[in-house]
Amino acid sequence: MESTRRPTVLVLGATGTVGKQVVRELEAQPVNVRIPSRKLEIVTQLRSESKDAVHLDLDDPRTFALALAGVDRVFLLTGYTVAMLAQSKTLVDAAKKAGVKHIVHVGVFAEWDCTDPHFVWHQMIEKYIEASGIAWTHLHPNMFMEAITGLYTPKNLTYTTYFGDRRIGFIASSDIAAVAAKALVEGPDRHGGQHYWLSVESYNGMEIAEILSEVTGLAITVEDKGLEGFRKLVEAPDFPIESWYAKANIEFVTQVLDGRMSYMSMVQNDIPYVLGRPAKTLREYLAEHKAALVESATEGRG
Repeated sequence: MESTRRPTVLVLGATGTVGKQVVRELEAQPVNVRIPSRKLEIVTQLRSESKDAVHLDLDDPRTFALALAGVDRVFLLTGYTVAMLAQSKTLVDAAKKAGVKHIVHVGVFAEWDCTDPHFVWHQMIEKYIEASGIAWTHLHPNMFMEAITGLYTPKNLTYTTYFGDRRIGFIASSDIAAVAAKALVEGPDRHGGQHYWLSVESYNGMEIAEILSEVTGLAITVEDKGLEGFRKLVEAPDFPIESWYAKANIEFVTQVLDGRMSYMSMVQNDIPYVLGRPAKTLREYLAEHKAALVESATEGRG
């Protein structure tokens, strides 16, 4: 029985931004961490390191049964693609057959009647998990702070935004991972049926540029390129995102700007309830990455 042994937790996306941090958190806890990969050479490498690694290809349901055998809890995080619908549906079905007792799913920060496509895909997956009869916990993160050190990192002393004066809520991926790990370790008795909302602070582009300036000691200005600027960004041939997801992101910016998704500016922070500590602030996160931000902002300026 699960109560008399270490539960086995399958962590989807174990090499991604959130997933790798979930694995790190879980490895210090009384659970068995199972790491899936679609690449057999990675599975072999992890097994040579005495890891519980399994072959799992989300696009090949034939790989699901062995990967889920003996699994008690699943961390479900799919890739940024419309394929997440079929992938999640078939995985949840297999999890039910395998006797999985708890799914912790990373979804989106959205109202129930949201019409933005990629947010809707997540919401449909949530409803399917709930209908499966498996205990569930849904995480609802707002924009990752990593966006400011990644896609939106300042260049040429300029922070680029596409949202005008609209505010967006932020969350550190490390806090998402910590909440997920807590739910996976403590299980469905404590966390089943819970929605955890993860939006810690809310800022617009001008305010982010001010914080960046304070943290780096540089004079960072803001440039708003608006919807058309964002469209050019994601429709560029070398932009690493599939077309369906790119179109959904354009719709997201459209709805933030026209007010239909004004709730993205909300602060709704359940981290203290779950973790018993404050969430990481944007200023703290940016300070941790000060050197990289300074390098990016001043690159090529001599």
